[in-house]
Amino acid sequence: MKNVFLLLSVACTVAFLGWAAVRIVKYIQFNLNCEAYLKRAADANTVELSKGELKKAIDYAESHDLTDGIVSIFLKNPANDIGFWYSNIKSAYEELNNLAADAAPLEKTNVLMKLRESLTDRDSSGGTKVILPAGIEIFPNNALYFWWSVLSCAAACVFWSLLSASVVIKRKTRNL
Repeated sequence: MKNVFLLLSVACTVAFLGWAAVRIVKYIQFNLNCEAYLKRAADANTVELSKGELKKAIDYAESHDLTDGIVSIFLKNPANDIGFWYSNIKSAYEELNNLAADAAPLEKTNVLMKLRESLTDRDSSGGTKVILPAGIEIFPNNALYFWWSVLSCAAACVFWSLLSASVVIKRKTRNL
């Protein structure tokens, strides 16, 4: 029985670690291919530079079907609405695109400031962070990843506990 619990404990632990590895890879991929471009668009000093960076983020969102939906699994929090997020970055791009080439410097500066306020927010340490729905990097499989983590972690805890209990019981029966 001990060997069965050991095998199941290791299998569930590996499944949980697999979930963690996939989540990290997905986060890094999204960060490099979308979030970083949004941050660069917000930080750009010229309309042309900002437009180029924003276009890269929009292209990534469209190619990965991040244009509509919600990342929440149980509670439908408006902060997790991908449709709103996508519409916001798309309309910001259109505003940059529709800005006249001969626009006054003050008008360009105002548009860039508005873009920065639309794309970023202050984080707890006083720096800036890109506004994103939490969990967007694994959309549309958020429920799958949730259940993968919960079930593999819970099963690993149960089987490690059963393994420990079987070892303790076996030692006590040997001593008798």
